[in-house]
Amino acid sequence: LLLDSLLQEKMAVKLGDVVPNFSAASTHGKIDFHTWCEGSWSILFSHPADYTPVRTTELGRAQSFAGEFSKRGVKMIALSCDSVEDHNGWINDIKSYNGLTDFTYPIIADPSREVAKKYGMLDPVAKDNAGIPLTCRAVFVIGPDKTLKLSLLYPATTGRNFDEIIRVVDSLQLTARRRVATPVDWRQGGAVIVAPSVKPEDAPALFPKGVKQHEVPSGKGYMRTTPMPE
Repeated sequence: LLLDSLLQEKMAVKLGDVVPNFSAASTHGKIDFHTWCEGSWSILFSHPADYTPVRTTELGRAQSFAGEFSKRGVKMIALSCDSVEDHNGWINDIKSYNGLTDFTYPIIADPSREVAKKYGMLDPVAKDNAGIPLTCRAVFVIGPDKTLKLSLLYPATTGRNFDEIIRVVDSLQLTARRRVATPVDWRQGGAVIVAPSVKPEDAPALFPKGVKQHEVPSGKGYMRTTPMPE
């Protein structure tokens, strides 16, 4: 009955939604999430359980990227259904296995699955010993306006790629301030696509580095690129 109730209450946060607020215990004390992420880009990422091998590698990699996220003004926070006590014990393993001296971002405790339900993080396959769903491997990138900018879901067997998360953060931040899109496999510094909404007569002022019009068989002028704006 509890399993059915948890799955029925599962909610999905859609792109553009203001993410649900919550208050929860963490390794940095009690957190009101909207207050914690106020005015900043942030990343909330969940995992099924503490003391698990894939997640031990992931949280260590996230810590090694802490400087890169900080340069981009991005705060990180993790979550699982385990207790703060378990989190704190597991952090020692994370640091040891990954050769780290510091672990600087908080891990939220969500034993009631309240946050997992609000964010649609419950995994219908992975369950604890009582048969209750665990949290999946989710990534939520949240903008300074508290709206969801990107979400990713991974199965328990597949660790996340933090190079890709950095890449999409760079794209999200650039496209939030410039009228561009980023093409396949784009990396910071690469050429970008001029948004179709930009009129040809407005392009020179918006993109002083120049716009290249690419010819395609249809003759339609939608393929326009420009060097990455500042």
